[in-house]
Amino acid sequence: MDKFEAMRVFVEVADASSFSGASRKLGLSAPAVTRAIGRLESTMGVRLFERTTRHVRLTDSGARFFDDARRILEEVEQAEAMAAGSYAEPKGVLSVTAPVLFGQMHIAPIMTDYLQNNPSVTVRALFYDRISNLLEEGLDVAIRIGPLKDSSLYATCVGHVQRVVCASPEYLKVRGIPQHPTELSDHSIILASTVEPTTSWKFDTAVGNESVRISPRLYCSQNGTAISAALQGFGITRLMSYQVGEELQKGTLKRILRDFELAPLPVNIVYFGGRKANAKIRSFIDLAVERLRANPFIDH
Repeated sequence: MDKFEAMRVFVEVADASSFSGASRKLGLSAPAVTRAIGRLESTMGVRLFERTTRHVRLTDSGARFFDDARRILEEVEQAEAMAAGSYAEPKGVLSVTAPVLFGQMHIAPIMTDYLQNNPSVTVRALFYDRISNLLEEGLDVAIRIGPLKDSSLYATCVGHVQRVVCASPEYLKVRGIPQHPTELSDHSIILASTVEPTTSWKFDTAVGNESVRISPRLYCSQNGTAISAALQGFGITRLMSYQVGEELQKGTLKRILRDFELAPLPVNIVYFGGRKANAKIRSFIDLAVERLRANPFIDH
């Protein structure tokens, strides 16, 4: 195995934080992966990974080498792709994941436009209200809302969204508009569990982030149900701004307690940098960035 191939093995092990995960991804035996890393460490004269029976993590030397190795491999992949023409025509299967409502509302239209312009590509749309592991689940692109934790992924920020408290004008006319989060105890609350999984809602108050205990009358496992109940005037709910953007714009829901909202959450398109040379991924990201940055329901 030459040095470039050993570097590929090293990057895959670092991405997966697992020798066995890298072996499955690369189609190599576990001993072959172990030998490749051992030879690379011997050649370099440094230890690249700290290994235990349960965990694999980069050493300080490994972390420094990782950035350089990934950049070098990307440059090689890009040169190969350009020579082979794979930069020119997007083709193959593209797997994209996003939160359910965000995907349905804002990603699905991008996908259909993308497919119309790229007849040699098939898209797998996987919408979940959970964080997917791109490597383990064989995904190409993910749209993630909130702070990113996985430093092995490349990310492009397209804007920010916000948790908003809202209710119908009819409900607020009858029950009044709360002026402080503590007044929510006097109201009928609709809990959207994928946005607020607990009955303690945090707000930005004069004393910092303050938790306010709420007593829901209606628990909803689907955000769409919470939106429908709020539109019917049943009570107050807390959802993401993009989920109720049209309703707020039309005035069928009214945003309240704005002075107490938490900091906005970033919306990122994430992907493996090593795949950037692939035309199907690069072209989809280019389109998605353009469309999402122009989306009126995402703050910029």
